[in-house]
Amino acid sequence: DTNTRGHIQWFYFSVTNLKKNAKYKFNIINMQKPDSLYNDGMRVLMYSELEQKSAGKGWFRGASDICYYANSIKRKGGTGTYYTLTFSFSPTYDDDKIYFAHCYPYTYSNLQDYLRQLETDPIKKTRVRRRVLCKTIAGNDCDMITITSFSCSPESMRTRKGIVVSGRAHPGESN
Repeated sequence: DTNTRGHIQWFYFSVTNLKKNAKYKFNIINMQKPDSLYNDGMRVLMYSELEQKSAGKGWFRGASDICYYANSIKRKGGTGTYYTLTFSFSPTYDDDKIYFAHCYPYTYSNLQDYLRQLETDPIKKTRVRRRVLCKTIAGNDCDMITITSFSCSPESMRTRKGIVVSGRAHPGESN
């Protein structure tokens, strides 16, 4: 995460070449929050490509032996230590690809696909306009979405009152 200043708790990765019923253990050792909902029963999000194909199962909360604790790795600048999230799982299938995440992934590409759908929907496109407000540090477009009736004169639109909604859902803040 560009410009992170601490409180790191999110993750999103996949593993492949797995063996059915084998037990795999992960230790994510660079967490920065001093406590976590994992210690209160929250479980890791998982997605199995083969379970999706065979049973239509999407993302689910899973894993076992979940623990979140301070480790002995010193943080730069002498500001304490990092924290570790550890968990285990056993695949249901051989040679599956399994994804793990802190929260349900919603990527920039997902957002762009959704906005394109709005712009091309015959009904919704009459009320939605998108333009680039600015660029992110990563160079991505940061879109401004206008939702209104565009069926009046430009002068009339300029005199309307508006509401501005700005938001960012950060995975560590959305649980």
